[in-house]
Amino acid sequence: MAIIEISNLHKIYESKVPVKAVNGIDLKIAEGEFTAIVGPSGSGKTTLLNMIGGLDMPSNGKIVIGGINIGHLKSQQLIDYRLNNIGFVFQAYNLIPVLTAQENVAFILELQGVSKKERNNIASELLHKVGIGDKLNRRPGDLSGGQQQRVSVARALASNPKFILADEPTANLDSRSTGELLDLMLKMNLERSTTFIFSTHDQRVMEKARRIITIEDGKIASDISKN
Repeated sequence: MAIIEISNLHKIYESKVPVKAVNGIDLKIAEGEFTAIVGPSGSGKTTLLNMIGGLDMPSNGKIVIGGINIGHLKSQQLIDYRLNNIGFVFQAYNLIPVLTAQENVAFILELQGVSKKERNNIASELLHKVGIGDKLNRRPGDLSGGQQQRVSVARALASNPKFILADEPTANLDSRSTGELLDLMLKMNLERSTTFIFSTHDQRVMEKARRIITIEDGKIASDISKN
């Protein structure tokens, strides 16, 4: 069953010479997929990911998630939709530096109105699951890059989202941290049926992905599913 349906999607950035970042994409993503969107720099893959996440609006076309056309949502509705349905893992981690690991994970639950006791319990459980349960009270500056990205994954999982968007999540990590992080996300995908969609240049991510969508010049050049 498709949880994301994209039809005739376009994104044009207006300048002296208009840039067609995404140029007529049709795409469906099913629940439980572990998919990598790949392509050279400037191909449109991050723009596509940002539009799926409601961080950028299409110039034309539509994105339907769980039966809802997110292009029809008003600004506050879109913020609420992202909060309750989409998890994000960013290349730069985007953790709040003054908060501990546990507080960073719990913050999204606080925004959702979850009680302090419950959100701290959920954050602690997730941080244990991602292998850094002994770092609950450490702030991001006291954690390695790999550990910070684990906190980011736990935060993305905290709201039990429909899917997780991961934009170059391994770009700042060494080989060991990358392998551990990918194994962790694949484990979450298999155990919880969490849908992961990556934007990546990383061959190691492509090797783990079960579907590889290649974007060139804003269009889908190939779409390959592995058995």
